[in-house]
Amino acid sequence: MANGQTSTNALTEKLRLRLDEDQLTNCMRCGFCLPACPTFAETGLEAESPRGRIALMKAVADGIMEPDQAFEDQMNHCLGCRACEPACPAGVQYGQLIEQARDAIEDHKEHKTWVKVTRKTAFKAVFPHQQRMKWVGRGLQFYQKSGLRTVAHATGAMKLFPKHMRDMEKILPDASGQGVVEKIGDRHPAKGEKVATVALFRGCIMDVLFTETNIHTVDLLTAAGFEVVIPRQQNCCGALHAHSGEAEGARDLARRNIKTFKDAGVDYIVSNAGGCGAILTEYDHLLHEDPQWRDDAVWFADRVIDISDLLVRAGRSLDFSQGQQAGEPPVTITYQDSCHLRNVMRSADAPRKLMRSVEGAQYVEMKNADRCCGSAGIYNITQPVMAGQILDHKMEHVEATGASYLLTSNPGCLLQMKHGIEEQGLGKQMKAVHIVDFLHERMQK
Repeated sequence: MANGQTSTNALTEKLRLRLDEDQLTNCMRCGFCLPACPTFAETGLEAESPRGRIALMKAVADGIMEPDQAFEDQMNHCLGCRACEPACPAGVQYGQLIEQARDAIEDHKEHKTWVKVTRKTAFKAVFPHQQRMKWVGRGLQFYQKSGLRTVAHATGAMKLFPKHMRDMEKILPDASGQGVVEKIGDRHPAKGEKVATVALFRGCIMDVLFTETNIHTVDLLTAAGFEVVIPRQQNCCGALHAHSGEAEGARDLARRNIKTFKDAGVDYIVSNAGGCGAILTEYDHLLHEDPQWRDDAVWFADRVIDISDLLVRAGRSLDFSQGQQAGEPPVTITYQDSCHLRNVMRSADAPRKLMRSVEGAQYVEMKNADRCCGSAGIYNITQPVMAGQILDHKMEHVEATGASYLLTSNPGCLLQMKHGIEEQGLGKQMKAVHIVDFLHERMQK
């Protein structure tokens, strides 16, 4: 009992030291965040809301309650979509608080051996190393192309895995052992008069599962007048680390990326993945206590921009009329917001403006398009029940649009939407596509 109490006291102290007291006290308990929160919408429980979770954090920091397993579960049950932040009149940075809480919990928690090994492998041995991610891509490619995948399904071997993992395996795109740099090189001149020089953040998952999307991103940017460089030494953005209680790992990755992109001397750093873009724009906060990197982190964060925003704000107008035949009826398209693109990078209008500029496409706004789809990084793997409930409600709104194309701006959202389409049997009439790939297909070359 004494050991348990000592352990609880230690976690309480870690939470007290790491939680931002100003942000905790800034919450006015007004409740504006409640209707914006997906988990509160699903359960109606106060503890499942941002206001409720902040109250729990403050109670622990003030020594009023112990950080027991129920407290940890609530911190981990949050999607981290940050829809509460635009809704908050006091400007509470909830995303920072939830990451601080998870970091303290993770620093304290004693995992089972297999969990420790899995986390160490993912967060320290694989994601931080771009070349190792390429080997992951090659392994997946071999599994998909060699016949192993067919054998795994035919023999029932996939039944050894939980249903939600089997479902995700079905909709994985074709993996690649070569990323965008290996396929097309690292420097691409602007077409016509140059507007600016930009660097593409290629990502880690993006570069092995969505290599073609990265290539199409380069094509769109050069056509719009941007010279594109793709720094070879860049690495993972650190988002999964930050969201999973591995804050120091995220800071290490941030330092490496900052140096790499600063050396490139570019006007903008372009992201085509909302989840990556959001953490990149917050490198200044991530390193605000590091005097050696603080100023460079601000330099970096100020230059990060989503491709849709850059094309709309600074690029030359593009002609999206490729493939449209005279008299052909328009194709209906809709859009699922990436939570981090909308709520952190505050970009919602630019993707819609681009979609409305496509000839022969009729844009239909989806009800609650700004509500999280349940992907949330690896949330759909770690919290499959809640993620499934959220996705089921999302797909009701998706189907109501009658769209042929469901577009989004983030790889996790895209996979989740593909999964939803598969689950609902909508594959014959609807296709989930990254907005970059849709625009590229219709751009006059």
